[in-house]
Amino acid sequence: MGTQIYERGVLYSALFEGLNVSRPELIGSIHRDYVNAGATVIETNTFGANALRLERHGAVQRVKELNRAGVLVAREAVEGRAYVVGAMGPSGYFLGEAGADDLAKVSDALREQADALCEAGVDGLVVETMRQPAELRLGVEAALAASGGKVPVFAIVTLDEAGRMADGTDAAEIARRARDWGAHVVGVNCSDGPMHVLEAVRRMTEAGLPVVAYPNAGLPQRVDDRMVYVTTPEYFGVYARRMFKVGVAAVGGCCGTTPDHIKRVAAAARMAKATESEEGSDENDSRGLAYDVSTLASVHPPPVEARSPFGAKIGKQFVVSVEVNPPVGLDLAKTIATARSLVAAGVDVVNIADGARAQARMSNLAMAARLAEAGVESILHVCGRDRNLLAQIAHLIGAHALGIRNLVVITGDPPKMGDFPDSTAVYDLDSIGLLKLATRLNHGVDPAGKPLGSGTSFVLATGAEPAALDYDRELRRLREKKLAGAEVVMTQPVYDAGTVERFLRDAETIGIPVLLGLLPLASSRNAEFLHNEVPGMQIPEPVRERMRKAGSGPGARKEGVAIAREMLEQFHGRIAGAYVMPPLERHELALEVVDGYLTKP
Repeated sequence: MGTQIYERGVLYSALFEGLNVSRPELIGSIHRDYVNAGATVIETNTFGANALRLERHGAVQRVKELNRAGVLVAREAVEGRAYVVGAMGPSGYFLGEAGADDLAKVSDALREQADALCEAGVDGLVVETMRQPAELRLGVEAALAASGGKVPVFAIVTLDEAGRMADGTDAAEIARRARDWGAHVVGVNCSDGPMHVLEAVRRMTEAGLPVVAYPNAGLPQRVDDRMVYVTTPEYFGVYARRMFKVGVAAVGGCCGTTPDHIKRVAAAARMAKATESEEGSDENDSRGLAYDVSTLASVHPPPVEARSPFGAKIGKQFVVSVEVNPPVGLDLAKTIATARSLVAAGVDVVNIADGARAQARMSNLAMAARLAEAGVESILHVCGRDRNLLAQIAHLIGAHALGIRNLVVITGDPPKMGDFPDSTAVYDLDSIGLLKLATRLNHGVDPAGKPLGSGTSFVLATGAEPAALDYDRELRRLREKKLAGAEVVMTQPVYDAGTVERFLRDAETIGIPVLLGLLPLASSRNAEFLHNEVPGMQIPEPVRERMRKAGSGPGARKEGVAIAREMLEQFHGRIAGAYVMPPLERHELALEVVDGYLTKP
């Protein structure tokens, strides 16, 4: 709120909360911008509207007026489209060595504000940006007393880069204390940006309360005599997805986060909501996707080995898939030649991503059809990001009509920055919902339960992240994917043998064959980027050190191939095959990785 007010030309020295009365249209426009971007909870412009802060502006007598106005402005702006929660920031009164009189003064100020917000009718009270445990407790107690248990109370802290409050209390401990004080929700706001907030809220989940996270847009930097927050909306969205994956209940934004940042968070939230509905709610019953297919199907698909050459090889021989994506533009000649050369060398099937790197590429379905004409079998990526339910049905039926028989079904990352940063994500279905849809089609039934007359014959693969931040959730979802119809799993690249060992052991109990993902590193810079910036990718320090020593160029590529081959050699006897993702479209590196493991046609 503060940075948006400043961006609209209000001096930083002004009383921002006073704008609820003097310029309500300005505050309302900010609220509307965020709701239009996808926010479902907004905070009132009352962060500093307590008596101790207002005293600096000679406005101590305006506590009730400004808080009431803040709620009314927010209510009118959101028009019922979002919850309105009352923001209660720190008193500004240092509590490091506070005596009884100091504590009473702060307690009275926070209680007065909480009373004003509750009288105006908020949906919750957010005690936020607290650095001192003592002040957090006073805020929580004031909010609980004012609300009488009628609305939830959020206990939100700001931590240093080590994940600690001003007195050294860590994230897990302050979450436990806030729970014991009676808070309904705990979390972290502001701090040093998404990366540090992620680590803190992960530890807070141990307290057993819902956890929220709304970091700032990184640390501000001075640009042309102005302080600017430089974390991009895309980066923010990636971290929102990571936060949802580790169990955070709600994600938002603090200092420097614009409506564009919240658009990315909203896309991640839609994906998380679809995931959770697939795992246990009745939401998908309304879509006709939660079912026991045996009670509906009049058609039974042929066995996996009869559906495609790829299906016939699974479990019978070592299968190698190499990723080849559509080129930028219209000319497929070089791509088709590459795919044919891979097959001639012994690669079993070509894997085609869906919307690679958010550039102007033809659909992977069109490329798969062209490859089929050239005698190349493919696996078609199908993700939930870009098509609603109706479009997914049409896409899958069309793929089958064009002769495509192999699918790898994934949820899909939020839209990348690429050339089209304003593209939106759909996520009507996540990977589990898509697998259920494809399984229904294989049994000749559409999502509404209507028979199709005949069924599709898809071999259904899915993805998994052996190095997922929340591994238990990843494993639980893999079981759900198997139940939904997945017949083989293709993993993200893994560089740690212990991680692979754990995943293979667990996949064996689930009873699903594994194609191990291998991405030969191209350089030290490539390794650091994957480790630090790509979700689901964790590259151990010893591997990154090997790449640092190799640097870049041919020597680095050779080392990257060697690392991938070592992983393949260690687990060759326990996997159904390899899924190779050549870096920077260097397909010759893929052949070097699997040299000696190919069966020549």
